[in-house]
Amino acid sequence: MEFALSEEQAELAATVRSLLEKRADSAAVRAASTSASGHDVALWATLCEQIGVAALAVPEEYDGVGATFFETAVVLEELGRSLAPSPLLATTIATHALLAGGTEEAKRHLLPRIAAGEVATLVTGAAPVLDGDRASIVLAVLGDELVEVHDAPATWVESMDQSVRLAQLDLAVATTSPLGDGTAAGARAELVGAASVAALAVGLADRALQMTVAYSKERVQFGRAIGSFQALKHRMADVFARTELARSASWAASYALAEGADDADFLTRAAASYAIETAQLAASECVQLHGGIAITWEHDAHLVFKRAHALGQLFGAPHRHRAAVAL
Repeated sequence: MEFALSEEQAELAATVRSLLEKRADSAAVRAASTSASGHDVALWATLCEQIGVAALAVPEEYDGVGATFFETAVVLEELGRSLAPSPLLATTIATHALLAGGTEEAKRHLLPRIAAGEVATLVTGAAPVLDGDRASIVLAVLGDELVEVHDAPATWVESMDQSVRLAQLDLAVATTSPLGDGTAAGARAELVGAASVAALAVGLADRALQMTVAYSKERVQFGRAIGSFQALKHRMADVFARTELARSASWAASYALAEGADDADFLTRAAASYAIETAQLAASECVQLHGGIAITWEHDAHLVFKRAHALGQLFGAPHRHRAAVAL
């Protein structure tokens, strides 16, 4: 692979970033995170209708764009940079689970709805479910079967990062309809989830770094901008180097998943491990180098810090990904 975006991929990233800069500033992110829906419904509609983010991984025969997971990862990196709460993570995982394990009938029934922007999610165990209380399409892996869940009572679960929406679903009183192979769906969902988190983490690390660099140019101590101090330069340079390495790892994992490469599992877990720890380092340095202002509610540093540590809880902590490939 080439470690650079194609012209079309670069244009996709630029378009998403431009939209998010206009519609997902600090005030908008905070308002969306605490809203009843947990995200900006109008922004999600724009992302789906004008850019087609939910349709990227859906094949053309199911009314999708027919792109690959790599293009979705490009969008996720931009969402990670903006901190905007979005159902794309949950919807992407559900989409790939359905593509991997769903029957032809199930795909024809559900994928066009997902491509059109309906929020979808996947239940894989007893843990809280991403967007479980706002998804109109709920899939579940029950044993070796992939099913669609109907009328499951959902209870919102409070999370450290308010922009990550979680809910507990009561499957005991729900009805289900079979969709296909749960084993294949679950295996694909696990890898797509980890690779998606890696992409989000890369965007977040880049956001934290840019915030820190910008502040270091503005903040003056002892008559000099603090960015001129050698010790701070070294710390920001370390974060920059780690972020670029994390981006390369994330792109390699996304490409491997898109191409079905034999080493996709290894590359995905390596990317998730490295990118999550990089995001946590970048968030820590962001707080440290901003000084006292970073611990105020009004500053966005705490949003970056919360997201960095929340990402490590969604599809495996870094040490668990390393353990999985070390066996």
